[in-house]
Amino acid sequence: MLDTIQYLLGAGSGVLVGFVLGLVGGGGSILAVPLMVYLVGVPSPHVAIGTSALAVAANALTGLLNHVRHGNVKWRCSLVYAAAGIAGAFAGSTAGKAFDGQKLLFLFAIVMVVVGVLMLRNRRREGDPSVVLGRENAPKLVGYGAGTGLFSGFFGIGGGFLIVPGLVAATGMPMINAIGSSLVAVTAFGLTTAANYAFSGLVDWALAGVFIVGGVAGGFLGARLAKHLSGTQGRLTTVFAGLIFVVAAYMLWKSAAAL
Repeated sequence: MLDTIQYLLGAGSGVLVGFVLGLVGGGGSILAVPLMVYLVGVPSPHVAIGTSALAVAANALTGLLNHVRHGNVKWRCSLVYAAAGIAGAFAGSTAGKAFDGQKLLFLFAIVMVVVGVLMLRNRRREGDPSVVLGRENAPKLVGYGAGTGLFSGFFGIGGGFLIVPGLVAATGMPMINAIGSSLVAVTAFGLTTAANYAFSGLVDWALAGVFIVGGVAGGFLGARLAKHLSGTQGRLTTVFAGLIFVVAAYMLWKSAAAL
């Protein structure tokens, strides 16, 4: 059972994750697990992963609603992708629960390095805004969806950094549509993973609640600041990627020492 200070730290962590998501548009959720383990002090890596999966799903749903209002979601493509990935997320989260907690954190840190590298890559493409679900792209959507769902479920992360390029590769849709559509899958994968962990009693519901509330507040602040710093988003992303590398190095050191 966590104490009051830890729940306050959980709310603050949610603010930070939501703020980063609102400011640079992605990647912030990768910080949820290390914040819960090393700042909040959640003793079990599995509880941290299960709880963060629920919080990530809630944050993704908030972002999805915003993209729906702006017409950025390709519903048929995103639903096929998400449906294919739900089975993968369930299988991945089941495997993650059975994996040693410290080894899981070690692998998680390696994934953070990959996320940082992908964030530094310039992926701007024109894309085809008229993309629709068809015989040519449906198999690709299923394949990419299942693969990213498995990955997302195993590590308890949103996986948007893989889902967005997966949607682009499968359909050729514009990046803005891929970002909006990816949140359907992020929400579905997060809820699937959280439900699987919750079934084993590996979700701290109170901590998830304060983290989600903090994330909504942080996302609002980050989005407002992003409007004023729109011309420097590339530099902000570079700085955040650097932060990911630092946190990943710390996790590798801590988890390696515990193995």
